Amino acid sequence: MTDIICDIVAGRLDAEVVFRDDTVIAFLDHRPVFKGHVLLAPVAHVETLTDAPAELIGPLFLRVQQVADAMVTALEADGSFTAVNTVVSQSVPHLHVHVVPRRKKDGLRGFFWPRVKYAEGEAAQYGDLLRAALAR
Repeated sequence: MTDIICDIVAGRLDAEVVFRDDTVIAFLDHRPVFKGHVLLAPVAHVETLTDAPAELIGPLFLRVQQVADAMVTALEADGSFTAVNTVVSQSVPHLHVHVVPRRKKDGLRGFFWPRVKYAEGEAAQYGDLLRAALAR
């Protein structure tokens, strides 16, 4: 299975990156549940949550917390949904955390995740909003 996240980290594949440091990269999911859906992953290759070294968990989930907060500010979301798949339903063999903006009555129920598409240039607009909120 191709590791798309390693390709994004290495710059071989384009993504709308909203945050990056030496430990974590955060970018918009190209097939979001709702617009503004962010994936956060370690920069270093780690296959699953259970493979992650203890010293990675704190920095990764600090950024997850910051992205969830930024969604409320930047996207006027009511909250967010956060999820990690480990092996089953993990479409990429690289640890990643989904943070999905939520709004009351948005129609998301259980674990059925419908997907939407960004219009031309729309992902960049969502990326700009989230980058600005994360920079504060």
